[in-house]
Amino acid sequence: MPLSRAFRFGGAAFSAPSWPQWADNARRLEDLGYSTLLISDHFNPRNFAAIPALTAAALATTSLRVGCTVFDNDFRHPALLAKEAATLDLLSDGRLEFGIGAGWKKDVDYDRTGIPFDPPGTRVGRLEEAVRLIKRLWTEEAVTFAGRYYHVHELENRPRPMQRPHPPIFIGGGGKRLLSFAAREADIVGVAAQALPEGGLAIAQDTMGLLREKVG
Repeated sequence: MPLSRAFRFGGAAFSAPSWPQWADNARRLEDLGYSTLLISDHFNPRNFAAIPALTAAALATTSLRVGCTVFDNDFRHPALLAKEAATLDLLSDGRLEFGIGAGWKKDVDYDRTGIPFDPPGTRVGRLEEAVRLIKRLWTEEAVTFAGRYYHVHELENRPRPMQRPHPPIFIGGGGKRLLSFAAREADIVGVAAQALPEGGLAIAQDTMGLLREKVG
């Protein structure tokens, strides 16, 4: 079956010793023909904070898209993330690819910060609500939402994203429930190793057969 879209490459970047070096790294990716600069979202001390780093990379370039693989939903209320992401999309002139996931790095991201690492079903349930709420905040005037985990009342999100109806949504995951949700709600699906209930990823279990099953 022929591909309906051209194949793209993204380059991962995590930090730099200075603003000039970070800007140079972004411009080098752009000059080499990469589509997107991608950063992760962890409390690892070697990681820049995603939103300011992606904004700086976008301002240093003209066509390079920027994205996070992926924002951990547990770190921010979805109303805040919707506003920050929309601002980034506007300031980058519509070059954001919005990635979001349910979290997995228990030791660094949860244990050291005191953020509760809830069971997988709870974290995925929060993510599902967050994605639906963020979409509404990007496209509707005043949003009232009453879910199991999140509640907003007549909340208006400004600014609006530059891209319409919203930036492409990237959802990463490895379990059946999350991949099925991504297939329904996302524009881009990141097929990863399944997150373990105790934290970490089941990388050793990822065979080619399992990958085919996940893609299916």
